[in-house]
Amino acid sequence: MEHVEYQTVHSGKTPVEWAIRKGQFKEGLSAGVEVVEIQSGDFSFHVFPTRGMGVWQAKLGEKRIGWDSPVRNPVHPAFVNAKSRNGLGWLDGFNELMCRCGLSFNGPPGQDEKMASSIESDLTLHGKVANIPAHSVKFIADENGEIGVSGIVDETTLFGPQLQLTSRITMKLGEKSFTIRDQITNLGSASTELEILYHTNFGSPILEEGAKLTIPASQVVPNSPRSAEDVQEYRTYLAPTQGYTEQVYFMEPLADANGNSVALLESRSGDYGVSLEFKKEQLPCFSQWKCTQALQDGYVTGFEPGTNFPNFKSFERAQGRVIDLQPGATYDVELTLAVHPNSKEVTSVRDRIAKIQGDSTPEICPQPVSPYSSIR
Repeated sequence: MEHVEYQTVHSGKTPVEWAIRKGQFKEGLSAGVEVVEIQSGDFSFHVFPTRGMGVWQAKLGEKRIGWDSPVRNPVHPAFVNAKSRNGLGWLDGFNELMCRCGLSFNGPPGQDEKMASSIESDLTLHGKVANIPAHSVKFIADENGEIGVSGIVDETTLFGPQLQLTSRITMKLGEKSFTIRDQITNLGSASTELEILYHTNFGSPILEEGAKLTIPASQVVPNSPRSAEDVQEYRTYLAPTQGYTEQVYFMEPLADANGNSVALLESRSGDYGVSLEFKKEQLPCFSQWKCTQALQDGYVTGFEPGTNFPNFKSFERAQGRVIDLQPGATYDVELTLAVHPNSKEVTSVRDRIAKIQGDSTPEICPQPVSPYSSIR
C-alpha cells in the first residue's frame, strides 16, 4: 500500500510474532482513509474503518487474497457520489476483498415507492454502509490469543432508518483466517427494514481458468437470460476474457448440523483455495458473481451471502426476504474467511462440503424463475 505511514499499537511474539498497526493514506482520493493491519505470523488482513469497516485485502506470505479493481486505491467516502452514473456511483469506490451492501437496502438503483419513508425512495446501488466512516474504533488483543479491531457505523437519518452496525473483526494467533461478527441494531422507535449482503471478492492468483466454486446447495438459478447461457458451467471459471459480460447465480445453500454453510473457491490444480463460512439462518441467500473480464477491467468473482438476493428491493420485499427489524432489536451475523494453502487443506474443505450435500444434487434451473429472479 502506497503513501501509508504505520504506527504499531500492539505487538508480541507468543505463540507467533504478531502486531496490530494503524495508518492513514495521504494522497489523492485516498487521503484520510484510515487502515488497520492485523498480522499474525505470515498471515495478515487490512480493515478500513473509514469505509464502513470493510476488509481491503488479506495476505498469506507473498500471496494476496483480493482482486485488482480498476479503482486502484481506496477511495474516501467524501469522493463517492452514490447518485452519480445513474445511481451506480457506489462503483467509484469499490475495490475491497469484502464490503457490506446495505443496511436499509442493496441491489440495483431505482425508485421504490413502497419504502416506509418517502425520503428513502430513491435507491442507489448497494446502499450506504460501505461509504460511512466508523467511530469508536478499538483495537483488540486479549488473553485468549484473539487480535483484531472493532468499530461502530451509524446509518441514521431524520424521518428515516436508524440502523447501527457494531462490527468486530478478529483472528486467532497462528491461524490463517479471520471472523467478522456484526450486530445491526434498530435505534428507532418504529420497525425498519434491513437488507445486508457481504460482497466478498476474489481475483488472481486463485481465480484463474479452471478455478472452481464448490458450495452445498439445493437450488441454482440464473438471475438473467445472460446468466442462463452458461448455467450448467456455473461452478467453473474462464481465463480473463475481453468483452465478457457478468453472470450471476442465486443459490439456496445447505447447512451442517450446526447450521453452518461454506463456499470454497479453489485453483485449477486444487492446491490453493479460500473459503467463506456463514450461518444459513443469518444469511440464507447466496449469490455467485462471475466477472471474468480482462485483467485491466477487473477480473473477479464474488461470493455474496446475504439476507436477500441482490434484486431490486421491492421484488425482494414481495418475496418476504426484507427483514422487518423491530425497535431496539439486533440482528447478528457471523462469517469466517479462511485461506487453504495446500491440496490437503483444500481437499478437507471439499470433503466437508460433500458431507453437507449428502446424496442430493442441486437442482439447476435453466432459466430465471420466481421467486428468485425478477429478470426474464
